[in-house]
Amino acid sequence: MKALARKQWGFMLIFLASITLLITLLVPFQTALIFYKENTNRIEMFLPVEEGDPFQLIFTHSIHLTDVVEKYEITDKKTIRQTEISFEEFAIGMPSNAQGDEQFTYEDGKYHIKNINQTFDQIKLRNGKVVSENRLVWGDGAHYRVYLNDYVEPGAWFTLKVEDITLWQYLKGVEIHE
Repeated sequence: MKALARKQWGFMLIFLASITLLITLLVPFQTALIFYKENTNRIEMFLPVEEGDPFQLIFTHSIHLTDVVEKYEITDKKTIRQTEISFEEFAIGMPSNAQGDEQFTYEDGKYHIKNINQTFDQIKLRNGKVVSENRLVWGDGAHYRVYLNDYVEPGAWFTLKVEDITLWQYLKGVEIHE
């Protein structure tokens, strides 16, 4: 009888340890800006974020070859709010004026559209192929900066979303860091 009771306790401990491990690996624990490969649920890379965190996407315009800076922040609803865009030249694809409560200014040789309040559940992003100098900038004062080419091939495209990730996804994915 004692041997049977010990076996049952052993199985119970193994079962509980397995359940604990599964919960630890599969329950979301970290909010992240996730770069999904194309239209899939495959995480290509991610950046841990919190509500209110700012980030920027900077790309070199393929026609006028100057930087375009798009500024965003993470909302409390885990969406992405665009707050500003700045650029040096008017060209195809660039805005020509502000709308609604937005403010169009010219400062330090750049055009700015500020006070943008456009919210997105997701953003489609292509890493430049012709001029491949796309950058992700984040942190207070835009302290951290990486080139997307350090993580992916030129021409690759992604769906960006803010979601909670599990420890398993965290361990499998590529965390963006400086």
